[in-house]
Amino acid sequence: MDPDFWVPLLLPFAAWPLARIVVPRLPPRAASWLLTTGCLVLAAAGAGALTLQAFAGLTLVPAIAQAGHWSPQALNSVEPVNVPLAIGCGLLLSALGLAFTRTAVRYARWSRALTRELDEHDPAAGIIILRGKEPVAFSAPGRGGRIAISSGMLDALTPAERDALLAHERAHLRLRHHRFLIAITLAAALNPLLRPLCSAARFALERWADEAAAQDIGDRTVVAKAVAKAALAGRPEPGFALAATGGPVPRRVSALLTAPARRLPAALLSAALVLGVTGWSAQTVLDSATDLHQNLESAQDSATDARGLLPDDHDGFDR
Repeated sequence: MDPDFWVPLLLPFAAWPLARIVVPRLPPRAASWLLTTGCLVLAAAGAGALTLQAFAGLTLVPAIAQAGHWSPQALNSVEPVNVPLAIGCGLLLSALGLAFTRTAVRYARWSRALTRELDEHDPAAGIIILRGKEPVAFSAPGRGGRIAISSGMLDALTPAERDALLAHERAHLRLRHHRFLIAITLAAALNPLLRPLCSAARFALERWADEAAAQDIGDRTVVAKAVAKAALAGRPEPGFALAATGGPVPRRVSALLTAPARRLPAALLSAALVLGVTGWSAQTVLDSATDLHQNLESAQDSATDARGLLPDDHDGFDR
């Protein structure tokens, strides 16, 4: 078995230290793009590695070999297949595929239910005021994007802080952060080992919205106060929604109260690290797929040669 098979499966174990290195050193926008892309590539590479190994086991099944016109014996002689490992990979892939499907279905149901619930309210300029003392505020996709905020949350904030909170939620909608969110959520479902990296990507999205709100409002301190007071007064965002109360709030407040530092060498090194890890993972899967394809072609040629020799041998006996 090719040792490269293990590379895409083991690299996600580096997700947590990678997240700790990357997030503080990159601008939130760059960190969001890089970490989301890294989550998707690593999840796809891990699933690809499992698929290739499971398929390698299936190539030895006589019915599949006959349909593919290759010789199982010739294929196994080129590179022996670890049948127990192939079966284990198939079972694991099925479980992860089920988790992926369940998460996608849950998101679709949540999105439809939330859209129906918000449709019952009359939005003003894309903002829906929810009656109730419980402080809650979040942005939701659908119908062009809407912001839901409760009267309890409005009462907990000053007018300036309300503007900052709404600017944060508008940034989520304007920058299409919900697309990033569903991508990292599905990646975590497909590979649970990536959850630390996906959590870091979600934190980067909140930081990106914080910075966008600070730029719109023109006062980083007001945004920091709005985020802190909303988190203290409110509750975590519902379901798959994005909200100003998401992520490690103390770290977000600290970042807002500190002037953004320009650390280009550290940022470039962090970006190179993410790109290197994801590129390595993707390349090993592509190499494994190429090797399997070449082995199948060799096995097909062997089967063709064997069939071509049979009539000649019979002719010799007939004469």
